[in-house]
Amino acid sequence: MFVRFSELNFLTYFDETMLERLFNLKEHNTNPRTEIMAGITTFMTMSYIIFVQPTVLGAAGMDPGAVMVATCISAALGTVLMALMANYPIALAPGMGENFYFTYIVVLTLGYSWQITLGAVFISGVAFILLSTVGLREKLITILPDCLKNSIPVGLGLLIALVGLEWSGIVVSHPVTYVTLGDITSTPTLLSILGLIIMAILFARRIKGAILIGFIITAVVGLIIGLVEFKGVLAAPPSLDSTLFKLEIPNIFANPELLTVIFIFLFLDLFDTVGTLVGVSQSAGYMKNGKLPRARGALLSDAISTTTGALLGTSTVTAYIESTTGISAGGKTGLTSIVVALLFILAIFINPLVQLIGAGYEINGITLYPVIAPALIMIGAMMFKNIVNIDWEDYTESIPAFLTLLIMPLAFSITQGISFGVISYVLLKIVRGKGKNIHWLLYLFAALFIAKYIWL
Repeated sequence: MFVRFSELNFLTYFDETMLERLFNLKEHNTNPRTEIMAGITTFMTMSYIIFVQPTVLGAAGMDPGAVMVATCISAALGTVLMALMANYPIALAPGMGENFYFTYIVVLTLGYSWQITLGAVFISGVAFILLSTVGLREKLITILPDCLKNSIPVGLGLLIALVGLEWSGIVVSHPVTYVTLGDITSTPTLLSILGLIIMAILFARRIKGAILIGFIITAVVGLIIGLVEFKGVLAAPPSLDSTLFKLEIPNIFANPELLTVIFIFLFLDLFDTVGTLVGVSQSAGYMKNGKLPRARGALLSDAISTTTGALLGTSTVTAYIESTTGISAGGKTGLTSIVVALLFILAIFINPLVQLIGAGYEINGITLYPVIAPALIMIGAMMFKNIVNIDWEDYTESIPAFLTLLIMPLAFSITQGISFGVISYVLLKIVRGKGKNIHWLLYLFAALFIAKYIWL
């Protein structure tokens, strides 16, 4: 006999008194069934990180299986902390943007080992904990001008989309023009284009879990045409030994450049988390008189998760904007987050599926990732929306914003984009006679960035 989902008595599985005590369900006018459905919705929309993260950090030389397990555990831990410390239906996981900075800038461009890079992430997390504990983290967010707050995620989105275009084979290197259109008739590139079309249609139809569904359909097509190999769905979790506690704490006094690396990790997580919390809270109606209740607990849960993630073997953990999908499905309390965390733990057992979706295909000496690539392009598109919040009529605002979002993908460096943005903002405000309105810390950052170009 089948029982309809709506008729299931969830209180059979959860103690009503305990849930009420932990999450105040009645006060928030919600119930376990609604919270569980909201948690499933949030997980579906952000679960792409389970497939993307092993591929991105795998390019840095890390074991993809261990990265997958570390990603799921750190996401589950961070999301549980958010539920218990802030009672918000907000989920956490390793952030997009931070993972690319980890691999493509710090490891592959600057030449640091992934062990030292994990150490830098750990230090940034410890700094985050200290800032969150004393309340400085909320204050630091005010010193960065709005034009840079809005252009940084756009630049990150462009950088991620560029990697997606490269991984799909749509864009390839060129000796004269640097980049050019690739062979779009090749089988893996055609598969990526198909995946991109599918995901775009799903997004246009506002279907929840568009990226995950796109992954599945693209992978099935890849199986049919023989481009990817099916190895099953469920299996024992991969070993975490190759990344667990393998971080190396760097000697920042012997190499001052690492201070910049740590600062950027701290900087990215700071604005990513605060921006997400503000965006999600405003849309959900949590903000009261311009302030977010229990903000310190929410920020501290993020900071603790980053340090734990580094110990496990993954990049910076941060709050996910995809949490809004669960909120739109009725999620109002931390019980939604608990459900997301449980699903991340269950996801540890689908490593064969992760390998299928993240499979690489070599063509002309270049490794393409036809199933993963469309998701990166779509994520880039999602991160582009902040561009409308930039005041393009005020050139002291628009030029720094433009330089920030342009330099990031073209120089393939988040650091350089932020540097150009901060320096140009301070310079233009001074010549416009508005230098007194700039916080002294922003002058300090601009001076440090200039000093870096002169002496480093």
